[in-house]
Parts: sequence; C-alpha cells; structure tokens
Amino acid sequence: MSTSTKEIVFPDGFFWGVASSSHQIEGAWNVDGKGESIWDRFAHTHGNVANNDAGDVACDHYHRYVEDVALLKELGIKAYRFSISWPRVLPEGKGEANRAGLNFYSRLADEILRAGIEPWVCLYHWDLPQKLQDEMGWANRNIVQYFADYAELMAHELGDRVKRWVILNEPRCIAWLGHLNGVHAPGIKNLEVALKVSHHLGLAQGKAVQVLRDVSHDFQIGTIVDLNAVYPISDDEKDQEAASKLDEFWNRWFTDPIFKSNYPPLAEEVGMKPSRDDADLIKQPLDFLGVNYYTRLLVAQDQSISLTRAKVIKKKTPITEMGWEIYPQGLYEVLTRLRKEYDNPALYVTENGVAFEDNITKEGKVQDDDRIAFLRDHIAAVHRAIRDGVKVKGYFVWTNMDNFEWAEGYSKRFGLIRTNYETLERTPKKSFYWYKQVIANNGFAYP
Repeated sequence: MSTSTKEIVFPDGFFWGVASSSHQIEGAWNVDGKGESIWDRFAHTHGNVANNDAGDVACDHYHRYVEDVALLKELGIKAYRFSISWPRVLPEGKGEANRAGLNFYSRLADEILRAGIEPWVCLYHWDLPQKLQDEMGWANRNIVQYFADYAELMAHELGDRVKRWVILNEPRCIAWLGHLNGVHAPGIKNLEVALKVSHHLGLAQGKAVQVLRDVSHDFQIGTIVDLNAVYPISDDEKDQEAASKLDEFWNRWFTDPIFKSNYPPLAEEVGMKPSRDDADLIKQPLDFLGVNYYTRLLVAQDQSISLTRAKVIKKKTPITEMGWEIYPQGLYEVLTRLRKEYDNPALYVTENGVAFEDNITKEGKVQDDDRIAFLRDHIAAVHRAIRDGVKVKGYFVWTNMDNFEWAEGYSKRFGLIRTNYETLERTPKKSFYWYKQVIANNGFAYP
C-alpha cells in the first residue's frame, strides 16, 4: 500500500518565529531595581500556583539571554517576539525609569539583531507593576495614560532598532481570568471589575497606538487576541444560543471594538455603553492583528451559569496535557472568519503550540513526536487559509523553551527546548530540529 505526500510551500517573505514573555522566562524578579509585579505577588501567595511555583528564577533568561539568542539563531527563525516587563523598566509603573532594566532590553535587542533575527516587542504580557495594582490596576481609568507613557518610553528607547510592536497579549485572559475567574493575577473575582478592565485595556491599547505613531510613522503596530472556535454541542436551539453568547464574550468582545467600533450585543445586557470618544479611541487603525490559537470550545446551555448561560463540554477526543482538545481545523476557521467579518486584515499567528509530557531517551534526547504532529497539522491549516485568501503573514510557535506556565507553574512544558529547572540546562527537542527544517525549506511535505 503506497502513501502519498504533498509539498506545502509558504509565500516568499513569510515570517517564521517563536514567542516568549518576560515573566515566564526572565527570572531575576527583584534584581537590578526591578519592581514587584502582580504575578510576583500572586505566585508568592500560597495556593495560587501549582506546587506553589513562582517565576523568581524561571529560565534565568535575564542572565542567560546570550545563550538563548544563540539557540534562536541555530533554529533559524526570522522573528522573535518577546515582551517587556513593565515593572523592570518602571518599578512603580510610572515616574522615574530604571536604567538597568532599560539597558537589559537594549542589550537583548542588539543581541537578537546580531543573530540576524528581527525583534518584535510586546508591551504587555500580563506582568503589571504591583504599585499600579495597589491603585486598582486595570480597573482604574488612569492606567490608560500610565500605559501610554510607558509605551512612549519604550518606543524612544528601542525604536531605532525595533520596527514591529505588539500592544497587548490576550486581553481576554487579563480581564476574564485575572478579574472574573480569579485564576490568574491579580486573582479578583468580580464581574463589574472585569468589565471595567476589559474596556480600559481597549482604551490603553488605542492610546498606545497613537503614541507609537507619533514617535515613528515607520513602526508596524498590532495587537494580539486569543481566539477559539466555539461550537454548540448539538443542533438544539438553546445550545446554539449559548455558543453564540460565549463566542461574543470570549472572542468578539475583543475584536469587534477594534474593527467595528462597538462591543457585541451581550455588552448592552451588562450595561456596557461606551461613549463615542471611547469607541473611537479603541478603534485605532492597526497594521496587523496577532492571533493566538490553541483549541476549540464545545458548548451546551446551562441556566445556572450567569451571563452567557454557556457550559463548556469535554468530549472524548485527543487532548493536550493542558486538557485542551487538539483541533487544527479550528485555526483555519478562526483565520477565515477574520477575513470574512473584518475585511481581510493582515494577520500573524502569534502563538500556537502545545504542552505534552517529554519523552527522554537514555541518551538524553527529547522525542516529542506528538508536538511535531500538532505543529505540522496546525501549520498546514495556516497554509490552507492562505490558499483561500487569508492574509496570514507569519507563524510563531509558543514557545522557544519550557518556562513558568502561569497558574500551572512548571508542570506544563510548551517549549521546543527543554529546560532543566534544577540546572537551567537547555536541551533542544526533536521538534526544535523539525521546525528548523520547516523554516529552512519554507514548508514541508504533508501526508
């Protein structure tokens, strides 16, 4: 019996990259003048994080960035997305800057460029200065200006070398997980607060875009949303309605204001009626939208659940170690939906990856064939979306190395590189070398 494969080749100039975030890899949580972040406070509070892990050391990237960039160079990526730790450069979130923190990111950007890689800077990947949280954090509208001042500081500091800027990473997680479910920092469980946070994130994003445009018209500016394909568990009208509500709350809440200047209908049900000035500020023109995709959600109506009346149902399908269903088709559907509903914007898949338990051979090699299969199938879905007219310009694996996985601590490994948390030794996995070949060939043979 013969099997056939087809060659998947991506357009010239396609951006292959990996992504990381400051709190998850840097460590050095109180070194060289860095201020406390909400994740420092949250993780240092017993019971908030699996195994009571914290990002105090993480991968110690702050001290080992040269080694880490050398591995990125070996991988052959064209772009590396990293985030700035706001409290590392502004310990109190505002006021006097910390020169040691600014110098670290300057050195990092230089090292990335020397490796022939383009640095992409994300301004906010969840590590808010605790000093600002003490003033109600994202629930305080004053944060819009504080964030704009921080964005301006970083644009002046790195703008001569960094041309692509990402404003926020996953505002849904910041608002709903941090302020509604309370499973992420700062651990608040309050719908009214969460709604305020979601709105202020949009305002801060819009203001930051304006500030960056004022600094340089050459910047390419975008932001990142995490999107899931949402489906009703059955054809029942009640389940379909629940899926639609959850889609509004999970996805459209953070995309409609950017592209359509209004929140989805669910917002009116909870009293969200922003002014025209606010709507205009949120709807700033972007050069691209970043999309993070991991799974789909299957939904049934449940009247006991407030707001959406939607309950996520688990089916007996292949899942990752995070418990998420493996569903590559969902990435294709998310991308094609953006093309259809928002006038075909330029897109980058800014995160896609998977946590599996590593299989280590006697020789110390990491055989992560399941990760290779996951990436292969999702990258193929991206290629299909491009073929069908979606303007996807690049793909970033989450993540280059195992790191502090938020509330899961160090128990979940997403990296192409294995991190030994006792010795901090880095070991490229089989998936690292597979992805290296994909990048070198600008594609791969697909079964």
